[in-house]
Amino acid sequence: MEFKDGSIIYPLPDDTLLSEKEGKWRINLPETYKEFIKKYNGGTPIKDSFKCNSHVYAIDRFLCILKVTGERDDEYYDIGVVRTQLDERIVFDENLVGTELLPIAVLFAGDFVCLDYRNNVEEPVVCVWNHEESSDLNPITYIVSNSFEEFLNMLTE
Repeated sequence: MEFKDGSIIYPLPDDTLLSEKEGKWRINLPETYKEFIKKYNGGTPIKDSFKCNSHVYAIDRFLCILKVTGERDDEYYDIGVVRTQLDERIVFDENLVGTELLPIAVLFAGDFVCLDYRNNVEEPVVCVWNHEESSDLNPITYIVSNSFEEFLNMLTE
């Protein structure tokens, strides 16, 4: 997979940081996603478009996983920071402990690509979260693919 020069955000996450985030979010990240994020953290792909729900979407950039310190501008793209900003707009049940939708990429126009853990906590599907149609405790999503690997194979220029 190719990425725009200078778009990958360093330092790249290691297994320790990924494990820490999985514990915090109470999920297991797919292995293919973990391998991807350890190489392409926060990168902007050259092949950035995909079709879903009779619409063509374009990825602005993948989100990253960082140790957030509040000292870096690129922390804005950290998954944990984005989760906090979206708050109840990506939550179905305010009493749920853990994560149902995990944003992994920013799309042009304010939507996000997410890993959706609602139906299968071991193998999340990939979906688009629609920011205009969603409201607190009522996220609107559209399934894109059955796995992260399948999603990556869908990307075109």
